[in-house]
Amino acid sequence: MPEVPDKQIKRLRSLIREAETNLAAASELLVSLVGDDEKIAPVSREETLGKVIEGVFDGQNMVGSDSKTYPVPANYASKSKLVQGDILKLTIAEDGAFLYKQIGPIPRKQVVGTLNLEGGHYFVNVNGKNYRVLLASVTYFKAKPGDQVSVNVPEDDSNAEWAALEAAL
Repeated sequence: MPEVPDKQIKRLRSLIREAETNLAAASELLVSLVGDDEKIAPVSREETLGKVIEGVFDGQNMVGSDSKTYPVPANYASKSKLVQGDILKLTIAEDGAFLYKQIGPIPRKQVVGTLNLEGGHYFVNVNGKNYRVLLASVTYFKAKPGDQVSVNVPEDDSNAEWAALEAAL
């Protein structure tokens, strides 16, 4: 499992505290509107939406808080310009459909590099450092090896292996 920076852990804890506060406030409001009636059963997120899992985007997949790896559709990751380290929420609907939503974009920076193809994988070389990019992004922008492209990478890119293709220049 990739190492998760402290900043992301703090952000996740903050999001969880905020969600718990909002749920408590909603419960209090409901009780104030209809009274403390036991006939009104609390509804969990799982009952209405299916199973909800939060995790970190690793460049291709989401590593869930349960340590499992969940496939992120390349078209969604490409279109959303997800950056390695972004926080995602996955809802697994009752019919088995996977619905992703980006809930915590990490700080990012835009850089320019050269697109390369090595061993069937696309890379962008930025000042001597290679970042993998998704094939879906390369085909969407109709980019070819040797093209100059701009990519988004984490602001702290010391451990980043992946980049999100922003544009072919």
